[in-house]
Amino acid sequence: MIRRWARAAPATLGVRGAALVIAAAGLGHTLWRGVHEPGHALAFGALITIGELARWGALPGEREPAPLGAAGALAYALLGRSGGEPTSHGVLQVAAVVAAAQLVASVPQVARDAGPGADQAARRLVTVTFAAVCFQPLYNSGRCEDWFGDGPCYAAFLLLLLGLTALCDAVLTALLLRARTRPPGSRAAPAPYGPLLRDELRALTGIGSAVCATGAVMALGVAAAGLWALPVLCVPLLLTQLSFRRFTAVRTTYRQTIASLARSTEIAGYTPHGHARRVAELCTAVGREMGLSGPELTVLEYAALMHDIGQLSLVDPVPAGATAVLPVAEQRRIALLGGAVVRQTGVDAKVAVVVEQQADPYREQPLSARIVRAVNAYDDLCGESLSGPLGALEHLRLGTGRDFQPQVVESLARVLARGAAALVPPG
Repeated sequence: MIRRWARAAPATLGVRGAALVIAAAGLGHTLWRGVHEPGHALAFGALITIGELARWGALPGEREPAPLGAAGALAYALLGRSGGEPTSHGVLQVAAVVAAAQLVASVPQVARDAGPGADQAARRLVTVTFAAVCFQPLYNSGRCEDWFGDGPCYAAFLLLLLGLTALCDAVLTALLLRARTRPPGSRAAPAPYGPLLRDELRALTGIGSAVCATGAVMALGVAAAGLWALPVLCVPLLLTQLSFRRFTAVRTTYRQTIASLARSTEIAGYTPHGHARRVAELCTAVGREMGLSGPELTVLEYAALMHDIGQLSLVDPVPAGATAVLPVAEQRRIALLGGAVVRQTGVDAKVAVVVEQQADPYREQPLSARIVRAVNAYDDLCGESLSGPLGALEHLRLGTGRDFQPQVVESLARVLARGAAALVPPG
């Protein structure tokens, strides 16, 4: 464990270290001074624990597998009153309750290898503590009531605070994702931070906004009706989580169907085993390197998986499936046939356009098609009978300006320099 932490990126160590300091300070202060309003601490701690246990059954594409736990923690950080009476818990008790609830929930989950990772738990604790630091001192000192009262101004203040908390969480998430794109000890540059942060900010309009809204409503509901409001206010978020998991399951099945269709060229002997998967992984990493958004990365991944589907029209397979060595006219014919097949599958029409244009001159192609063209050529040229990885990359560089966009080739080179750690799934 210590060695793994020592090899982690500085940003990751910083977030984990901050979470450890916050947890130690919160638990130590609470044990020394005692628990204020133990009933509230127990109720919110139980809610957060139950929400964290809901990670069981989470699918890989879920950005927030425990929304109820996140909303409960946020509600406790924003709690100023309960049943009309002021509360007296502070920032450190909020941190202690959240940390203790995560520890309790992690015991059965770790036993089943289904618990949250250290980065995810650390990010949650730091984000909730940020919200508590922004709210609790103002409310407990009476300034919040003096400045905003209980009307629309107070609601606007909560909205502003929720926006800042969501921004803090997005910044930390993008920072941790960026750290994962660089292997420990490597001197290669990590993935650009801007596109990762942009994807996280766009994701806030989904389950993130539901978590923030539910956390605020819980805090306001308990302030007016007491702890009895908690179970009632949990129901909408639980239904949202159920619907989101169904959507994620459908999307996962959809992707598996596309991947299975893409393997038809491998089963028929037209392309080497694993070619489509390798091209899709590298294309996704290069697309992220070049700043493509989440939806654009999805289109790019699907197009990369199905880019060789047109080879099924060939009477004689191309040796090793290397279409990059074919005449340009033949490459275009295969690409057009592949696009026609894709259009018949019901996949997004943008995927078919990328497949159809992958053999066009790169100046006439959209960026996704340029990426597929370069990465496909790289994988084709990496075959044992051809030039190998270094020779393949050199071949692409020699073809820049004519066959491949220079920026795409250099982005591919940076991804390859970082190694397999750069291939972070988009979900």
